[in-house]
Parts: sequence; structure tokens; C-alpha cells
Amino acid sequence: MKVESRHLEIGAENSAQGFGKRYYMFLMVFLGALSAFGPFITDFYLPTLPSMAEIFHTNASMVQLGLTAGVLGVAVGQIIFGPVSDKYGRRPVLFASLLLFCLATVASIFSPTIDFFNVCRFLQGLGGSGGIVLSRSVATDCYSGRELAKTLAIVGSINGIAPVVAPVIGGMVAGAIGWKGIFLILLAIGVMLAVGCVLFRESLPVENRIKGGYLKVAGGFAELFRRPWFCLYAAMFGISYGVLFSYISSASFIMQDHFGFSEFHFALFFAINAIGCAVGSGLTMKFKKMKTAALFSTAGMTIFSALQIVAALTEDSFLVYEGLMFMVMFSLGFIFPSGTTLGMTEGKGYVGAASAVLGASGFAFGGIVSPLVGLGDMILTSGCIMCGCALLALVAAVIGYARKDNKTE
Repeated sequence: MKVESRHLEIGAENSAQGFGKRYYMFLMVFLGALSAFGPFITDFYLPTLPSMAEIFHTNASMVQLGLTAGVLGVAVGQIIFGPVSDKYGRRPVLFASLLLFCLATVASIFSPTIDFFNVCRFLQGLGGSGGIVLSRSVATDCYSGRELAKTLAIVGSINGIAPVVAPVIGGMVAGAIGWKGIFLILLAIGVMLAVGCVLFRESLPVENRIKGGYLKVAGGFAELFRRPWFCLYAAMFGISYGVLFSYISSASFIMQDHFGFSEFHFALFFAINAIGCAVGSGLTMKFKKMKTAALFSTAGMTIFSALQIVAALTEDSFLVYEGLMFMVMFSLGFIFPSGTTLGMTEGKGYVGAASAVLGASGFAFGGIVSPLVGLGDMILTSGCIMCGCALLALVAAVIGYARKDNKTE
């Protein structure tokens, strides 16, 4: 395919010659920040969920619906901004998405009711999604081969760690500034990223953009869904997010309401699990093949989440709960770099659309499972959802590992 070939040549040229060391460092920091932005939008205020139920005079399910709205906004936004950036370029689309986020954040701070707040949360997620989808797209614009895998490992690791780190930071400041203070911090981050767009160099040349109307832009999705291996890796990546969001949407209630810990202690234990996720992500490149890392990750998640179910049925111990969750998060860390690299490599030629499908699949699964963890015994329910998602992801990883002609190893 000529366009794809030319695309790879430009990527190689950019990585070898076009980027000076200073801009390379800026690009890595900028892409990392963009990748982390979406998860921060959805998870930064998690420690304040119990108190928000009291402030808005509502129940836990309605407050958790705000989390779902934000997650679905991130999922839908990636489907929009990814392919649109294939047509108009990365930079203008990124700036527009950040502007939408900033406006929605200001509106959410002045929410009079929980329903109005939840609508603002959807718009926040919609605006913040541009950072996630474009961080993967820009990396794939600029690099190829092993260099692309390393870059996506960095971006994917940050994208995977951010949902766990965000509540940690939120828990440290929630008691002092409340949920509105947390949203002011998010607004400041959005403004800084918008300023960063000024320094960012457009990564998709005009000649490589999709020509024609929006139907042709949307046709990128049709092409991707005709690629069975891309669909497999997108499913594996997305389902794994079900494990992540089962944990993060239940953890504050389990640790604070069930076990009686404070917001500070919640943040502390979340930080420990964040370290586990970070270590797992960092060790991914130790595997020679990304499909091996994916298999290791999904197998570990399945085993330890199954043990969480057993523990929930036999004893009510925080140490057992926390120990198993640490191992689930450690195992989960491997899937973010490996799943991203496998999926984006299979999506060559339609980078923005491929990034959109990967990201949307993850946040769509997250949005589905988040309200479900509140049904029944939250420890048992979240464990069952995590185990079910992990098992499905494991099946996909096994199929991918058995592939003989895998070009995305």
C-alpha cells in the first residue's frame, strides 16, 4: 500500500533526523501527559465519591453514574476525534478537544444537581478523549518497528498507570480541597496541555491525510474491522479495562465504607497498587515478543481475581483483599504496552481510527462494569466481574499467541 509505505518512511525520517533531543524529550512528556489526561478525568475525583453522595443528597449509584458518564464520554470522543484527525491532522483536533474539556469542567464546578453534573462529566470525557487517542496516533505517525514498540510502551504504560495513580493523588488532596478543588486542578491541567499544543509540531503530513468526505473517513473503521487480528487485540485490550475499572470504581467504597479506612489510607493503599501496575508496565519490554507479555498479563489477572472470589466467600480480611489486588494490578500492567503495540501495529494505514477503536473499547468496557460493581456484596461482585473480564482477555491472548504469522510480536 503506497500511503502506508510513505507513512513509514516519514516516521523513520522523523525519528532519525527530524527530532532534536530537546523536542524528543518534549514529545515524550507531552504524549505521556496526553495519555494520562483521560484517566485523570475519570478517576481523579474517586476518593470524593462517598462525600459527593451526601453533598448532592443522592445515593452511591447516582454518584457512580458520573464516573460512567465520564468513561463513556472518553469512549465516544475517541471514536470521533481519532478518524477526524486522520483527515484534518492531529494538532487542530487536539486543541479543539482540550477547549471542549475546559468549558465542560467550568460548567461542572457550578453544577446545581447531580443530573447536571453527570451531563458535564460526559462532556468532560468527550473533550479529554482527544489526548488519549492522539497520543497513540502521534507515536505511530513518527515511529515504526521496535522503536514504535518502545514509544508505545512508554505511552501505554502511562495510560495504564494513570487510572491507578489519579485516585492516589486525589485522595491526598480531597480532604483539603474537596471535589471542586480537584476539578479546578483538572482545569489547570487542561489549560497547560492546550498551551503545549503551541509547541507541538504536526505529525501527520497533508499528503498522508485521508482525502474525501466523512463517509471515507468513517470507512477506516470498516477496513479495520475487516482485519481479524486487529479486532482480536482490540477486544483483548478493551476487556482488560473491565478488570481495571472494576477495581477503581469499587475500591473507594470497599476501603473506606467496608473496611473503615480514611481518604488518606485509601490513597496510600492505592499508591501501593499503582506501584505494582507501574512495575508490570515497566517490565513489559523484557519480553522479546509482545504477544508473550499479553499472555502473561491475562493469565495472571485471571488467577488472582479468581482467588479474590474465593477470599470474598471465605473470609473478610483486608490484608488478603489488598494482597490479591496488588497482584491483579501487577499483572494488568503488562497489558497496556503489549496490547497497545499489538493493536496499533495491526492498524497501520488508519492510525487515528485504530487508536480510537483501542481506546474506545477500553473505556466502553469500563463504563459498562463501573455501575455493576455496586450490586450486592461489592467485594464479591467486583471480584466476579474482574475474573470474568480477565478470562475473556486470556482467551484472546491465547489465540493471538498461537498465531504463526504474527508480524506484531
